[in-house]
Amino acid sequence: MADVPTAPRRTLRLRTRVTLFFSIATLLASLALAVVTYAVARNYLLDQRSSVAKTQTFGNAYAIRNELRGATEADLTAFIGQLPEPEGFAILLMPDGGRFTPDVRYTEDVLPSDLVSNVEAGRYGMQRFDADSEPFLGVGVYVAEYDALYFEAFPMSNTDRTLQAIATALTVGAAVTALIAAAIGWWTNRRLLRPLSRVATAAGDIASGGLDTRMPPETDPDLARLASSFNDMADTVQTRIEREARFASDVSHELRSPITALSAAVEVLDARRGDLPERTQQALDVVVTQVRRFDQMVMDLLELSRIDAGSTELHREEVNIEDLVSRIAHRYGFGEVPLEVSHKVPDTVRIDKLRFERVLANLLDNANQHGGGPTKVSVELHGRHGIALAVEDAGPGVARGERARIFERFARGSAARHKIGTGLGLSLVAEHVQAHGGEAWAEDRPGGGARFVATFSEVW
Repeated sequence: MADVPTAPRRTLRLRTRVTLFFSIATLLASLALAVVTYAVARNYLLDQRSSVAKTQTFGNAYAIRNELRGATEADLTAFIGQLPEPEGFAILLMPDGGRFTPDVRYTEDVLPSDLVSNVEAGRYGMQRFDADSEPFLGVGVYVAEYDALYFEAFPMSNTDRTLQAIATALTVGAAVTALIAAAIGWWTNRRLLRPLSRVATAAGDIASGGLDTRMPPETDPDLARLASSFNDMADTVQTRIEREARFASDVSHELRSPITALSAAVEVLDARRGDLPERTQQALDVVVTQVRRFDQMVMDLLELSRIDAGSTELHREEVNIEDLVSRIAHRYGFGEVPLEVSHKVPDTVRIDKLRFERVLANLLDNANQHGGGPTKVSVELHGRHGIALAVEDAGPGVARGERARIFERFARGSAARHKIGTGLGLSLVAEHVQAHGGEAWAEDRPGGGARFVATFSEVW
């Protein structure tokens, strides 16, 4: 079973990853600091509250002991009612079963059993509990002189609200800090990655043909080194490419004269082939074929040299597309090939006629040499304001792995290795189509064969 190709894994942009790192790291640090701060504040507030409650309870227990020496039950109840804090309560349990509490809502039943047990054992006790859904801190003291148990409950609502406010403030502070860190990280990333963006832009300009593109000088020493190295590399690349382009152009020009002389001499011999022996005629056929091929190759090289040098401009003019395609096909001997123009394509388009002729002629010649001859030429709508020119043949087709490579210079597909050709025709197609803002590709023709497509953008 063939392996199914998997889609490339999408990753976050570097700027986004760094910003997320800043945000997450700051958020974690802020949360850790918030947890520590909250724990310290909570322990401090609870310890302070416990210390105050313990001191107050022991003081009140001492006052009650003195009050027990001569007070009546009514006086004792009133006296105890003055002792606890607002919203708190106090309970005095006597050994004979007497109970003194000014607030009838709270009895000894609301007190934790562990707290009561500790005080009954003659020990001091402190414990948190809830009564009527309200939090309290209970403190119990054993009054040994009268074998009495004194309990006082301190409300914890304010303390809990304070802790909740602290927790909310710390959480919001951590979130705000993370957002600020994200903003700082984004701003810092933009400043740090801006030189890389300039490098990418300059490299893209160079790749698209702007060989004279350079990076501006940088004030930062590290970035200055990057800019200098990039510009040195661009200088070297430009020099090498221009030298190779000049070499190809010079060679083509130098070969043009001897090729012209050879062509003239060969044509003279070919015109008198009847006076030559049969073996000489066969040799002459080989010479004629190779000289013509050589001449076409030189012409193609000269055309590519002009394109590389940027000396050929795009001259658009309004033409009738169906009439233009038909005239070009007849001019190159393919007038019998069926022509199909989609009704969606406007009759008149704006296009460079010379470049369009070169594209169509090379596609027809390619189909004739390697595809057994063209079987159909079609013009279809492509995009909103573009057309697609397609030439079909019934030949062996183009292998999938060769469809991109055959548009390179001097590249030949496996089906064309033993055929006569320059290997430059399809590269010229790609160059002329690219000048029109389009592209060229090869695909399978339904029913067998190949279908070569060239697109032209913004033609109306």
